[in-house]
Amino acid sequence: MAGKATFLVIIGFTLLFMVAIKNFGRISTDAVGNMVTYYTEMIAHNIAVSGANLAASQVFVDPTWTDGYSNKTFSGGKLDVSIQIVDAYKNIRQITATGIYHGLTSTVTVTLSPSKFSKFAYYSVSEGGTIWWTGNDTVWGPFHTQDYLRAALHPVFFGKASSLKSLIYKTNKSTDKPYFLGGYESGVSLPMPTDAVDNMESAADAGGYKFTGHDTVYMCFANDSLKYKYSYGASYTSVYLPDVASNGMIFAKNSIVRLSGTVKGQYTVACNNTTGGKGSVYLDDDIVYSKDPRQYPNSGDMLGICAEYNVLITDNTANNSDINIHASVYNEKGGFGADRYNLRPVSGNINLLGGIIQNTRQAVGTFSGSSINHGFAKRYKYDERFMLASPPFFPGTGGFEIVSWLE
Repeated sequence: MAGKATFLVIIGFTLLFMVAIKNFGRISTDAVGNMVTYYTEMIAHNIAVSGANLAASQVFVDPTWTDGYSNKTFSGGKLDVSIQIVDAYKNIRQITATGIYHGLTSTVTVTLSPSKFSKFAYYSVSEGGTIWWTGNDTVWGPFHTQDYLRAALHPVFFGKASSLKSLIYKTNKSTDKPYFLGGYESGVSLPMPTDAVDNMESAADAGGYKFTGHDTVYMCFANDSLKYKYSYGASYTSVYLPDVASNGMIFAKNSIVRLSGTVKGQYTVACNNTTGGKGSVYLDDDIVYSKDPRQYPNSGDMLGICAEYNVLITDNTANNSDINIHASVYNEKGGFGADRYNLRPVSGNINLLGGIIQNTRQAVGTFSGSSINHGFAKRYKYDERFMLASPPFFPGTGGFEIVSWLE
């Protein structure tokens, strides 16, 4: 009996071991299969990512490139890349890159948006002569000049700073070296377009609002309405902007614009010059948002002021005690400054929320040491929203920026 029991125990353990060995084998086989699948998926994914990077780089070199790649051999697999214009009006493009490796596929989708000059807190082609950025100057947001960057007494640049020409110290490096908290790069060329403001007229014709045949157009935003007139003593006419400028473009052809008011919504005001002496904007009083994004983070109000020549703060009573400006200001052939800056009375602060993009740096006052003799002190604050968004039809740099990357 004892011998039979022992035999049955041996048989039982043998069966158990056989089942265990079978399971161990299956588990081992599954692990190897999973590892192979994971490796294959990873290679397919890496091919797709590489395809997206190759395409983005090609678009950076040539913004018109839409060829893509078809069945291109890469890293032992294949990649396909297509470029779609998903919004022709805004020139939004999408890269779809697919990596294929041993029958498995992976896709990466990248959305590109035209890069706008409004992303800059400060941009200039010319610094207007020997003007120094000093220890009293702090620049928030991206900075670029096509000129020399002249520094004295450690000015502070919080965003990425770049220049085409070199960095010059007024005395020496130890005394004047700027604080570049977002990094600095020289030798970067980013020229300003010469016809961007003229080209805005077509946007005004296609869903915007255009003024023609008037020497001067007075515009006063009244939230989502615009009041306008053509002479100082005339009465205003009012239009409801969502009806007359549904795409956000307001254009004064061959005119001077005199601007003020409170903006509700997203608009760009532009004026050009075709006969001489026009194409400038005068700020007759505050031009501000109905909801300041510093107090209302979800504010959708946004303004671009684009002049073929200058944007100047009018020398008048309203501006003798501060002026508040909420906008990205673009001056294609001129600059942003104060009218009669060297003759006007001491006028308080320029409280700017936005950015300044200009061909040539202009003056806003005169100073003796730390005292203002004429004009304004500068209180400029970058509108962080301009890093990702821009006023309608704001001039572009000619390149693209990645706004989303989906893997």
